[in-house]
Amino acid sequence: MRADRLVTMSHPVDSEVSAVRTYIEQHCAAFLDELAEWLRIPSVSAQPDHAPDVRRSADWLAAKLKETGFPAAEVWPTPGAPAVFAEWPSEDPQAPTVLVYGHHDVQPAAREDGWDSEPFEPVVRDGRLYARGAADDKGQVFFHTLGVRAHLATTGRSTPAVNLKLLIEGEEESGSPHFRALVEEHAARLAADAVIVSDTGMWSEDTPTVCTGMRGLAECEIRLSGPDQDIHSGSFGGAVPNPATAAARLVAALHDEHARVAIPGFYDGIVELTDRERELFAELPFDEQKWLRTAKSYATQGEAGRTTLERVWARPTAEVNGIGGGYQGPGSKTIIPSSAMVKLSFRLVAGQELDHIEKVVHAWAAEQVPAGIRWEITFSAGTRPCLTPLDHPALQSVVRAMGRAFEGPVRFTREGGSGPAADLQDVLGAPVLFLGISVPSDGWHAPNEKVELDLLLKGVETTAYLWGDLAASWRHAP
Repeated sequence: MRADRLVTMSHPVDSEVSAVRTYIEQHCAAFLDELAEWLRIPSVSAQPDHAPDVRRSADWLAAKLKETGFPAAEVWPTPGAPAVFAEWPSEDPQAPTVLVYGHHDVQPAAREDGWDSEPFEPVVRDGRLYARGAADDKGQVFFHTLGVRAHLATTGRSTPAVNLKLLIEGEEESGSPHFRALVEEHAARLAADAVIVSDTGMWSEDTPTVCTGMRGLAECEIRLSGPDQDIHSGSFGGAVPNPATAAARLVAALHDEHARVAIPGFYDGIVELTDRERELFAELPFDEQKWLRTAKSYATQGEAGRTTLERVWARPTAEVNGIGGGYQGPGSKTIIPSSAMVKLSFRLVAGQELDHIEKVVHAWAAEQVPAGIRWEITFSAGTRPCLTPLDHPALQSVVRAMGRAFEGPVRFTREGGSGPAADLQDVLGAPVLFLGISVPSDGWHAPNEKVELDLLLKGVETTAYLWGDLAASWRHAP
């Protein structure tokens, strides 16, 4: 099923807000108790000792989804940690199909890391739930369970207004090494008209936002070899090529004087920001000095003519992640080193293709490396960018649902990082939407990770409205 096979319908007048909020209030305590039970499972995918806990987390979630009402809830094995799939078909033959993505594994955590309480013993303080996974990502996965129940209870339906599917990964915190293969293997079961990613956040507590895209990622390492061994710089310096100098020249050639990437062909095909998107970025209450403090930096820098938000959200980049070669110890050692290396990463935006980027980077490096230097370039597995147009009907449904829950305007952001959501878009051919309620202060991956309880319940409320909005405004043509 593809988005281009759907037609837009008018949206019905809202009449359910009070009923949804009453239902959530009545079931909130039980919902939080169940979430706390799940958070107590230390599903740390990066640590082999916790492999049984990751499996236990998957089993717990599958059982809870069946209890919620999903007719099918299965644990899908991978060569690493298991994922959970659930499906709840709609009775409406014209209903769109929506796949919700999240993950149930978490980052490592220990009390001695700086936690004020045990990381896997959830506690509530001052309206915040503290535990590893509270925001990233168990809390944001679990709000869908109460949300769909509120949707059914307040609309009188026995099935959701959309064909609802969930895919909850077990290896996201370990780099999702088996995720794409899992999606390809189960592509028929996962087929959807839209993907909702609930592993994301908002701008701030008082500025609800929806993310419309993530950048992709390409990474490479370039290894340079000169003499067969380190040699004397007095006897041979200035007469044979130096691989460390070649590495420095590679790095120097990466950008032009305007901080644009100087690799020929790098910008081919990119989707430029529209004037409207620039206006929407400008509406956000962005404090550049505060942002610099968060970045532990002292000045902004980047592509000329672009704002900071444009640079980190909507422009491609090239960064030096590491450079080395030669003597690194105390004092001096007057040598020409035998080898050097450079590690580079490229954040990509919509319109850039991984194969093309690898080709142009290879060609650029070949032009830069001098004769007499042997070299090789190795690329890691990349991630494609994803972007959903502002006028996409599914995105508009997310915005309307969040606007009803938060009782105010919803603004737009993008994500400068990269993630497995692009694999879903790539394999399934479905647009990716982002629905999250986490805020920067939640401390993902840090000690004292937490989620704001009022925002968590706004996530519940948003999903209670979302499925009906999608079914009413984005239906299959009869």
